[in-house]
Amino acid sequence: MIQSIAKALFNSYSYLEYRKLITDLLTQGKSTGNEQSEDLTHYSTLNETRMNRLEKTIKISEESTNQLKSLQNEFIWIVISEGWCGDAAQLLPIFDKMVQASDGKIEMRIVLRDDNLDLMDHFLTNKGRAIPKLIVIHKETSGALAHWGPRPKAAADLVANYKKEHGVLDETIKTDLQLWYLHDKGITTQAEIMDMMLDLDQEIVENE
Repeated sequence: MIQSIAKALFNSYSYLEYRKLITDLLTQGKSTGNEQSEDLTHYSTLNETRMNRLEKTIKISEESTNQLKSLQNEFIWIVISEGWCGDAAQLLPIFDKMVQASDGKIEMRIVLRDDNLDLMDHFLTNKGRAIPKLIVIHKETSGALAHWGPRPKAAADLVANYKKEHGVLDETIKTDLQLWYLHDKGITTQAEIMDMMLDLDQEIVENE
């Protein structure tokens, strides 16, 4: 695990570097990842538009901001992502805003799933390589403490219930999922991640 984390960090991107990578690839008609197709490039283009919008509209609540600043330890968030992933496009701008609000308590590094499968395979969801996946690293020890993702619980339940009823994940559920994110405005994601971070921070303090 430690080796996988170290390798991933060595090949990681800042949020701005990740955004630039996606943009540069799109100018070449490409998406991130080992597989290339018109569909994946199309999704990457849609996600570029979504992320541009979310960067302007997402707000971190005053409560979350105060909690982030009150963290007693420093952390690294490793986020496993790809440019074509719709959930990643909805969530990474929220992660970035939370990092900015933390006053240096949290640093975020983004890694591409297909380039880091050894790390990805430590954090599977129902045996699948679902992304994005946020891995919390304690900066002092470099150990992985917890992980979150690929989506908030209510959104995950929405998808699971649709799949149970219809047997497939089609364009309808993809649209419903994007509408869920739109109406939620990042509130659920912030709350779930803050609960996790506060618990981890307290646990570290108690074990010192």
